[in-house]
Amino acid sequence: MTTEQLVEFERQIEELRAEMSACIDPDERRQIEAELGTIRAELAAEIQEKLP
Repeated sequence: MTTEQLVEFERQIEELRAEMSACIDPDERRQIEAELGTIRAELAAEIQEKLP
């Protein structure tokens, strides 16, 4: 994974956090939380692959 891809993941995480903060509907909030969890897991896996 490139640095640009890692930066994009971080951007997506921040975007989802902002959306989640603005949500009132509990169903929509759960959907965003699920998406955020997926992105975090993908990012963690990529970081693990890069560690020595």
